[in-house]
Amino acid sequence: MAEVRTVNPGTHAFDILRDLTVTPRERKPGPPERIDGMTVGIVTMEQSAPHGGEVHPDGDEILYVISGRVEVRCDSSPDPLPLNAGEACIVPKGEWHKVDVLEKTTLLHITPGPNGDDRPL
Repeated sequence: MAEVRTVNPGTHAFDILRDLTVTPRERKPGPPERIDGMTVGIVTMEQSAPHGGEVHPDGDEILYVISGRVEVRCDSSPDPLPLNAGEACIVPKGEWHKVDVLEKTTLLHITPGPNGDDRPL
Protein backbone atom coordinates (compact mmCIF):
# COMPACT_ATOMS: atom_id res chain seq x y z
CA MET A 1 0.00 0.00 0.00
CA ALA A 2 1.24 3.50 -0.85
CA GLU A 3 2.35 5.84 1.90
CA VAL A 4 0.31 8.96 2.69
CA ARG A 5 2.59 11.98 2.52
CA THR A 6 2.46 15.76 2.72
CA VAL A 7 2.77 17.73 -0.53
CA ASN A 8 3.18 21.51 -0.73
CA PRO A 9 0.67 22.80 -3.32
CA GLY A 10 2.60 26.08 -3.43
CA THR A 11 5.58 24.34 -5.04
CA HIS A 12 4.00 21.25 -6.61
CA ALA A 13 1.25 20.44 -9.09
CA PHE A 14 -0.72 17.21 -8.93
CA ASP A 15 -0.83 15.00 -12.01
CA ILE A 16 -3.93 12.81 -12.22
CA LEU A 17 -3.06 10.13 -14.76
CA ARG A 18 -5.58 8.25 -16.92
CA ASP A 19 -5.50 5.29 -14.49
CA LEU A 20 -6.50 7.83 -11.75
CA THR A 21 -3.22 7.59 -9.85
CA VAL A 22 -1.96 10.92 -8.54
CA THR A 23 1.66 12.03 -8.62
CA PRO A 24 3.02 15.33 -7.25
CA ARG A 25 5.38 17.20 -9.58
CA GLU A 26 7.59 20.14 -8.64
CA ARG A 27 6.65 23.21 -10.68
CA LYS A 28 9.41 24.76 -12.77
CA PRO A 29 9.61 28.14 -14.51
CA GLY A 30 8.30 28.30 -18.03
CA PRO A 31 5.36 26.65 -19.73
CA PRO A 32 3.64 23.84 -17.85
CA GLU A 33 4.55 20.25 -18.60
CA ARG A 34 1.63 18.51 -20.30
CA ILE A 35 0.67 15.03 -19.16
CA ASP A 36 -1.73 12.34 -20.37
CA GLY A 37 -4.42 13.10 -17.82
CA MET A 38 -5.27 16.17 -15.72
CA THR A 39 -2.97 18.54 -13.87
CA VAL A 40 -4.24 20.26 -10.74
CA GLY A 41 -2.29 23.28 -9.57
CA ILE A 42 -2.54 26.31 -7.33
CA VAL A 43 -0.65 29.31 -8.67
CA THR A 44 -0.20 32.89 -7.50
CA MET A 45 -0.33 35.32 -10.40
CA GLU A 46 0.75 38.95 -10.21
CA GLN A 47 0.58 39.53 -13.95
CA SER A 48 -1.33 38.16 -16.91
CA ALA A 49 -0.33 34.92 -18.60
CA PRO A 50 2.91 35.38 -20.60
CA HIS A 51 1.29 34.32 -23.89
CA GLY A 52 -1.45 35.43 -26.27
CA GLY A 53 -3.79 32.61 -25.31
CA GLU A 54 -3.87 28.85 -24.91
CA VAL A 55 -6.04 25.91 -25.91
CA HIS A 56 -6.69 22.44 -24.49
CA PRO A 57 -8.03 20.03 -27.14
CA ASP A 58 -8.21 17.01 -24.78
CA GLY A 59 -10.90 18.29 -22.42
CA ASP A 60 -12.45 21.15 -20.47
CA GLU A 61 -10.36 23.22 -18.06
CA ILE A 62 -11.62 24.41 -14.67
CA LEU A 63 -10.40 27.76 -13.30
CA TYR A 64 -11.25 28.72 -9.68
CA VAL A 65 -10.19 32.02 -8.14
CA ILE A 66 -9.18 31.46 -4.51
CA SER A 67 -8.27 35.12 -3.95
CA GLY A 68 -7.90 38.15 -6.18
CA ARG A 69 -9.56 39.05 -9.46
CA VAL A 70 -9.05 38.04 -13.10
CA GLU A 71 -10.75 38.26 -16.48
CA VAL A 72 -10.91 35.24 -18.75
CA ARG A 73 -10.86 36.19 -22.43
CA CYS A 74 -12.12 33.63 -24.94
CA ASP A 75 -12.01 33.76 -28.73
CA SER A 76 -15.69 32.82 -28.96
CA SER A 77 -16.86 35.83 -26.90
CA PRO A 78 -16.21 39.55 -27.45
CA ASP A 79 -16.55 40.27 -23.72
CA PRO A 80 -14.15 39.06 -21.02
CA LEU A 81 -15.58 36.98 -18.17
CA PRO A 82 -14.74 38.57 -14.80
CA LEU A 83 -13.96 36.16 -11.95
CA ASN A 84 -13.64 37.26 -8.34
CA ALA A 85 -12.52 35.31 -5.28
CA GLY A 86 -14.79 32.30 -4.79
CA GLU A 87 -15.87 32.15 -8.44
CA ALA A 88 -15.00 29.58 -11.11
CA CYS A 89 -15.52 28.90 -14.78
CA ILE A 90 -15.24 25.98 -17.15
CA VAL A 91 -13.32 26.68 -20.34
CA PRO A 92 -14.69 24.25 -22.95
CA LYS A 93 -12.42 21.84 -24.78
CA GLY A 94 -10.86 23.53 -27.82
CA GLU A 95 -11.59 27.12 -26.69
CA TRP A 96 -8.69 29.55 -27.07
CA HIS A 97 -8.49 31.59 -23.86
CA LYS A 98 -6.27 33.85 -21.78
CA VAL A 99 -6.30 34.81 -18.09
CA ASP A 100 -5.69 38.50 -17.45
CA VAL A 101 -4.83 39.43 -13.86
CA LEU A 102 -6.63 42.49 -12.46
CA GLU A 103 -5.07 42.16 -9.00
CA LYS A 104 -2.75 39.64 -7.38
CA THR A 105 -4.58 36.32 -7.64
CA THR A 106 -4.31 32.80 -6.30
CA LEU A 107 -5.85 30.48 -8.88
CA LEU A 108 -6.63 26.77 -8.82
CA HIS A 109 -6.62 25.15 -12.25
CA ILE A 110 -7.55 21.67 -13.40
CA THR A 111 -6.03 21.35 -16.85
CA PRO A 112 -6.41 18.46 -19.33
CA GLY A 113 -3.57 17.02 -21.38
CA PRO A 114 -1.45 15.81 -23.01
CA ASN A 115 -2.11 18.09 -25.98
CA GLY A 116 -2.36 21.84 -25.99
CA ASP A 117 -0.87 24.92 -27.47
CA ASP A 118 -0.27 28.59 -26.75
CA ARG A 119 0.28 31.55 -29.02
CA PRO A 120 2.94 34.20 -28.61
CA LEU A 121 2.09 37.72 -27.46
